Amino acid sequence: MPKLKTKSGAKKRFKVTANGKVKCLAAGKRHGMIKRTNKFIRNARGTMVLSDEDAKIVKKNFLPYAR
Repeated sequence: MPKLKTKSGAKKRFKVTANGKVKCLAAGKRHGMIKRTNKFIRNARGTMVLSDEDAKIVKKNFLPYAR
Protein backbone atom coordinates (compact mmCIF):
# COMPACT_ATOMS: atom_id res chain seq x y z
CA MET A 1 0.00 0.00 0.00
CA PRO A 2 1.44 3.44 -0.86
CA LYS A 3 2.28 6.04 1.73
CA LEU A 4 -0.44 8.50 2.64
CA LYS A 5 0.17 12.20 2.24
CA THR A 6 -0.41 14.58 5.12
CA LYS A 7 -2.64 17.53 4.25
CA SER A 8 -0.29 20.50 4.20
CA GLY A 9 -2.97 22.86 5.52
CA ALA A 10 -3.58 20.59 8.49
CA LYS A 11 0.06 20.26 9.48
CA LYS A 12 0.23 24.05 9.77
CA ARG A 13 -2.90 24.29 11.91
CA PHE A 14 -2.87 21.27 14.23
CA LYS A 15 -0.40 19.65 16.61
CA VAL A 16 -0.83 16.30 18.33
CA THR A 17 0.12 16.11 21.99
CA ALA A 18 1.94 13.21 23.64
CA ASN A 19 -1.38 11.84 24.90
CA GLY A 20 -2.88 11.90 21.41
CA LYS A 21 -5.06 14.98 21.77
CA VAL A 22 -5.17 17.54 18.96
CA LYS A 23 -4.29 21.18 19.73
CA CYS A 24 -5.48 24.05 17.55
CA LEU A 25 -5.66 27.82 17.62
CA ALA A 26 -8.88 29.60 18.49
CA ALA A 27 -11.17 30.49 15.61
CA GLY A 28 -12.75 33.89 14.99
CA LYS A 29 -9.84 36.19 15.85
CA ARG A 30 -8.60 37.33 12.44
CA HIS A 31 -10.71 40.43 11.93
CA GLY A 32 -13.86 42.12 13.21
CA MET A 33 -12.60 42.44 16.76
CA ILE A 34 -14.62 45.60 17.34
CA LYS A 35 -17.87 43.64 17.35
CA ARG A 36 -16.56 40.84 19.58
CA THR A 37 -17.00 41.02 23.32
CA ASN A 38 -14.01 41.32 25.60
CA LYS A 39 -14.93 37.97 27.10
CA PHE A 40 -14.79 36.29 23.69
CA ILE A 41 -11.40 37.80 22.87
CA ARG A 42 -10.02 36.79 26.27
CA ASN A 43 -11.32 33.22 26.05
CA ALA A 44 -10.06 32.76 22.49
CA ARG A 45 -6.46 33.48 23.48
CA GLY A 46 -3.86 30.76 23.03
CA THR A 47 -4.55 27.19 21.98
CA MET A 48 -7.46 24.84 22.54
CA VAL A 49 -7.95 21.08 22.44
CA LEU A 50 -10.32 19.70 19.83
CA SER A 51 -13.25 17.55 20.89
CA ASP A 52 -12.81 13.80 20.53
CA GLU A 53 -15.08 13.61 17.48
CA ASP A 54 -13.22 16.35 15.63
CA ALA A 55 -9.83 14.98 16.69
CA LYS A 56 -10.75 11.59 15.25
CA ILE A 57 -11.51 13.20 11.86
CA VAL A 58 -8.29 15.22 11.87
CA LYS A 59 -6.09 12.27 12.81
CA LYS A 60 -7.70 9.83 10.39
CA ASN A 61 -8.06 12.00 7.29
CA PHE A 62 -5.61 14.87 7.58
CA LEU A 63 -2.69 13.69 9.75
CA PRO A 64 -2.46 9.94 9.11
CA TYR A 65 0.97 9.46 10.72
CA ALA A 66 0.42 11.60 13.82
CA ARG A 67 -1.03 8.84 15.97
